Amino acid sequence: MRHAIVVAAALMASMLAEGAQAADHQVQMLNKGAKDVMVFQPDFVQAAPGDTVTFVPTDEGHNAESIWGMIPDGAKTFKGKASEQITVTLDKEGVYGVKCAPHYGMGMVALIVVGKPVNLARAAGVKQSGKAKRVFETLWDQVQVAN
Repeated sequence: MRHAIVVAAALMASMLAEGAQAADHQVQMLNKGAKDVMVFQPDFVQAAPGDTVTFVPTDEGHNAESIWGMIPDGAKTFKGKASEQITVTLDKEGVYGVKCAPHYGMGMVALIVVGKPVNLARAAGVKQSGKAKRVFETLWDQVQVAN
């Protein structure tokens, strides 16, 4: 009987661990996307703590990097190399601003919300310029709708 209980407990633990696996969100880095030119597609990702986001250089010349002041406290900054894939693990709840450094002025930005947007006010207060500012205005609206 004791052996059967141990086996049943191990089976339940295994099933629970499988159900709790983190998701990987794929984001393409494109010269031309559904919305515009020089885009992350999608440019808005809703994720859970522990999920990963993989930025795929579908077109060459793009990178993905966090924007200073637009990540949660305690989260790691990231900076991918041009034309190279980068996978980022999102351990902290909050808002993550992302840019393609060469095309930031053309509005190539994205927003990731992990769990609750605990740093929303601070992230939204980061000064943006040019087309990136206009793109972020639409992305902030999506945060309000998603939460």
